[in-house]
Amino acid sequence: MYDVILAFITSFALTYLAIPSIINLAIKKNLFDEPGDRKSHQERTPSLGGIGIFAGTLFSIILWTPFSYFGDLQYILCAFIIIFLIGAKDDIDPMSPSKKFLGELFAASILVFRANIRLTSLYGFFGIYEIPEIASILLSVFTIIVIINAFNLIDGINGLSASLGLLITSVLGVWFLLIGSIEIAIVAFSLGGALMAFLKYNITPAKIFMGDTGALLLGLVCSILAIKFIELHNDLMNSPYTFRSAPSIAIAIMILPLFDTLRVFVLRILEKRSPFSPDRKHIHHIMIDLGLSHMQATGVLFLINIMFIIMAIMLQNMGNFMLLILILAVAWVMSMAAARMADTKNLNKSK
Repeated sequence: MYDVILAFITSFALTYLAIPSIINLAIKKNLFDEPGDRKSHQERTPSLGGIGIFAGTLFSIILWTPFSYFGDLQYILCAFIIIFLIGAKDDIDPMSPSKKFLGELFAASILVFRANIRLTSLYGFFGIYEIPEIASILLSVFTIIVIINAFNLIDGINGLSASLGLLITSVLGVWFLLIGSIEIAIVAFSLGGALMAFLKYNITPAKIFMGDTGALLLGLVCSILAIKFIELHNDLMNSPYTFRSAPSIAIAIMILPLFDTLRVFVLRILEKRSPFSPDRKHIHHIMIDLGLSHMQATGVLFLINIMFIIMAIMLQNMGNFMLLILILAVAWVMSMAAARMADTKNLNKSK
């Protein structure tokens, strides 16, 4: 318990103290995220905040994880370093999507093959439970890469990614602490502490963005937490902290980045465009188009994510498939209603 608290405090302090120096360095070296048509900020802003998040998280994990708990954590830290190098390179000198994907694939493979971060079942979806090893490997790698990129795609307005990351790491971190999984709880709270410190500099007017360095690391950690949350339920049959429909609850905990990615991909495909083509269809863009400020939009989306978590926990007895359908249906209706309101508002403006 004390190790977890100290990990949070250490990560917070190191990130809080490191970011001002990173901001000064970015200004001196002219390393800015430039405004653009698809971006929601109007000022040139440093985008290397992820370096501070990475430093605080990594240092805290290594310092406070008891050696007896370390286990496969060394491989998780290797994946961290790969993702950090990809993100830092892309923030300083943009990389091609194919090279980024290969780096993410490498990091995901380390987690799956060496750290044993792996989904071993479909948990009743489509009537399927245990799956063959090759299917387990492919599903796990796919899941990790999807979550990594989902957080990268939602990082579009001040405070949003860090706030959602703090919510997710707090919810899952407390659960890991309650079941005695200390090493994973330390990972969660180390990132949570770094994100809380980063928010001080990322709320409007933002002094720095987390960039790909932070967003990719956030996605990687959340993928680890989600998979471990799902898989550890196999060993907690008689625990008071066991949830029914754990996979659907994990999706509800990360509903905003996951659903937003699914939504924009579907819309782009329906418009006969590449799902990776850029546009302003993300949910945070819709919130801005509705006239909300960055922090108002972040607050609304943060509360909506909490609503989905509470809903999933209350309705966990529905079963995985039905609960997932309900979560996606509610998310789709809410997003389409918001998009229609934004379109109406823009139409009235143009008249």
